[in-house]
Amino acid sequence: MVNKMAACTSSRLKNWQEMMSQSDSNGKEIDVHNEFRTLTADIISHTAFGSSYNEGKEVFELQEELQEMAAKAEQSVFIPGSQYIPTRMNRYAWKIDRRVKNILSSIIQSRLEPKTTRTHVGYGSDLLGIMMTANQNELGRTQKDLSMTIDEIMDECKTFFFAGHETTSNLLTWAVLLLAIYPEWQAVLRKEVISICGTDIPDADMLSKMKSMTMVLNETLRLYPPVTALVRKTKQAIKLGQFSLPKDALLLLPILAVHHNQKFWGPDAMLFKPERFAVGVSKAAIHPNAFFPFSLGPSNCVGQNFAMLEAKSVLAMILQRFSFSLSPDYKHAPIAVITLQTQHGMPIIFKSIEV
Repeated sequence: MVNKMAACTSSRLKNWQEMMSQSDSNGKEIDVHNEFRTLTADIISHTAFGSSYNEGKEVFELQEELQEMAAKAEQSVFIPGSQYIPTRMNRYAWKIDRRVKNILSSIIQSRLEPKTTRTHVGYGSDLLGIMMTANQNELGRTQKDLSMTIDEIMDECKTFFFAGHETTSNLLTWAVLLLAIYPEWQAVLRKEVISICGTDIPDADMLSKMKSMTMVLNETLRLYPPVTALVRKTKQAIKLGQFSLPKDALLLLPILAVHHNQKFWGPDAMLFKPERFAVGVSKAAIHPNAFFPFSLGPSNCVGQNFAMLEAKSVLAMILQRFSFSLSPDYKHAPIAVITLQTQHGMPIIFKSIEV
């Protein structure tokens, strides 16, 4: 899987190097927000669907369109029941949703064909194949006996999009911003990457040894978490501290507020200090659960490890090839539109380096 991430990243960075060759000594300005969105979509399409890459890429493009429509709807006044009215926008959204389901159903059904008609071994070595293999003892049963139905598998495929695309592209965007602002940490990470990988493409074992990289990414997730808040519902009546909560009570978990709370993180809570994670996540703050960018417990994001692995791989390969600084045209205006992202792009000035 890391090999696929590296191959996609290498192809994208070759484009950057071509742009560098046409620039002067001042470097080349690149909007990394758009670049990372394109790159992570390419990576998740390959890693999630493998041989079904083209169909997978179409799914993610359609999902992105649905997400943009949902973001616009979130900013308008909601009238209960309006989502069922056949307005032009609703009809278009329903059409996209049907197309997504049809594509995913076709991909999944093709992997359920008898082995003699398949063009691949098993269910495939991509994320979809791994998930179907884990569920293989159930796939031969009747629909009512399935531990994971076809519809649920399709829902998980949609989750791939959010975890492997939005989460990672925003994490990379904010990480590059912080490393551009704090060149001393950029130098620390480059030294670590070169000492572990040299000029070789990093593999999973190399990435696991990058302690400073992990610290920087965790601090980035603390300051700029993928989502600013989560909602959870109680399954039964429960006592939570001094509060007695009934069944089906909705709880808002303000991730961004907790991550910036001086009560948990000290007076320097608003500052970029990766060293606070030097001894691990649980000891970074006063409370062991004050850091939860991917949620906690049974509802923890299944894409967390994937997102971190992808971010490490991409960032390591960038540091091997380029130094970078913040463009004077950058306007700092984070906005929470489903995910926490930048409003006006992320212009970064890159220069090629020799290591």
